[in-house]
Amino acid sequence: MLTFQYVPFNEIENLSSERRISKILGIVKRNKIVLMQGRLKTDEETALIERTMQEVSKEFKGIELCTIYPNNEKNKTAKIKQMLVKVFMGDRDGLTIIGPATIIKEIKRNPDKIELFTYNLKRN
Repeated sequence: MLTFQYVPFNEIENLSSERRISKILGIVKRNKIVLMQGRLKTDEETALIERTMQEVSKEFKGIELCTIYPNNEKNKTAKIKQMLVKVFMGDRDGLTIIGPATIIKEIKRNPDKIELFTYNLKRN
């Protein structure tokens, strides 16, 4: 069975970078695919990948990660409004998908769709 776990932005916004990474890896290590509102900071993404590489084992083969950004083609008023929202509410734009490399083969981003390719999962 393929399981997704949604993580809303308000669940991670007040966590330290280390705790965010631990929370995400904890979910992924339970063979769930994380659908996270918003995105990690660049340094958090780097730290997540580094930590994942340190924890690779026979049971945990790593992660696949993809961040989808909203369309940024907006007028000047909308851009200013969006900047103000980011300042006061955090970086909630976008969607991040993170899953175990044993389940997700590839994630493709296209302008109007997301394609998530998985390995054939054995049924019990």
